[in-house]
Amino acid sequence: MAFWSSWFASAPSTQPQPLASYQDSGAGVVITTSEQLEEALRSGALSASGASVTPSSAMRVATVYACVRIIAGAVATLPLDIKRRVDARTREDASDHALWKLMRRKPNRWQTPSQFRRMMQAHQLLHGNAYALKVMSRGQVIELIPLPSDRMEVEQADDLTLKYTWTRKDGRRVILSQDEVFHLVGLTLDGVVGVSAIRYARETIGLSLAMEDHGATTFRHGARVSAALSHPGKLGKEGQESLRASLDAFRSGGEQEGKALILEEGMKYEPIAMTAEDAQWIESRKFSRTDIAMFFGVPPHMIGDTEKSTSWGSGIEQQSIGFVAYTLEDHLTMWEEAIGRDLVPAAELDVYARFNRAALVKGDIKTRWDAYTKGRQLKVYSANDVRALEDLNPIVGGDVYENPMIQVDRSNQGGSDVPSQTA
Repeated sequence: MAFWSSWFASAPSTQPQPLASYQDSGAGVVITTSEQLEEALRSGALSASGASVTPSSAMRVATVYACVRIIAGAVATLPLDIKRRVDARTREDASDHALWKLMRRKPNRWQTPSQFRRMMQAHQLLHGNAYALKVMSRGQVIELIPLPSDRMEVEQADDLTLKYTWTRKDGRRVILSQDEVFHLVGLTLDGVVGVSAIRYARETIGLSLAMEDHGATTFRHGARVSAALSHPGKLGKEGQESLRASLDAFRSGGEQEGKALILEEGMKYEPIAMTAEDAQWIESRKFSRTDIAMFFGVPPHMIGDTEKSTSWGSGIEQQSIGFVAYTLEDHLTMWEEAIGRDLVPAAELDVYARFNRAALVKGDIKTRWDAYTKGRQLKVYSANDVRALEDLNPIVGGDVYENPMIQVDRSNQGGSDVPSQTA
């Protein structure tokens, strides 16, 4: 068993363990001091709407789930290349490097590369940070073990190095040095840890959760949740119970749906509750949905909100381009720089990680092949470069960088080549 495996195994102990020292759901905060307890009580997860907002509860909001799924999915599925700088102008694939196997084949014993990246990116979006333990062998990182973000504390020492304190499930604390942790940091205010979008969007998400509960309660009892029945006489307790049971059966739907309510003995039916349209809570939900998408930087049309924009055309296209340029690029750069800082040995600074952004247009065949054509004409791509991007085998003579639209006359051996334009 590897030396680090003991950190994750439960150690036998004769001492009673605290029952609430952690939460398996990933939404808890480890509290060990009175100062931490005071901070949790003052600025805890409870929003002004009364709803408790944690990373776990926030994911029950459709907009939050959609934003996390879209960003984490894009990071997980984009090809991640490991490159090596041969000289100032030449780059080559570093498929022989241990980092290539780690990031492209097997980050650890149970996860695929896309699973690992999707999980780490989701942690970063929900908590502001994502952590993984580096397992080393002969100076190379051979495994990355994800560590729950809610049970990690980060401190900066006087010499500016970082110290990581990770709390195990049994309450024991493990001290890790900066060289032992792969750390993804999003937007940060102190340069050490990232801020959580869930924390800053707590009121908006809390309002959305409260409206979800209100809507569920409303429609569980029907669009009009209550009414007043007036009777000219006086009903006994048995009569009231029988009438209430009849009304509940009528409002339960099914075969009663759309039928008229029959009142006897001169009773009158007077609705007194506001309907969903009267309260306009649907409109409030739309505003909440837009605000949450803004916190994550995801265009509304990508989460299904196309009410104020067409579902096709240049408007949607430009929004998608903006998402790639201003939101996704930020996360891709974060990954590339964190890999270079934490996973590349200091003696191998010529090795670096690079996402293949061209794969973002993989689903648009026209745009993709137009780009290949222009690349060939500008001598940026050779035929084999294009075939490699399409996952095809190279062809003989396909490594020549020339404009396929121009034929070169090489019969004049004593002079320079004379190009001739093809039809």
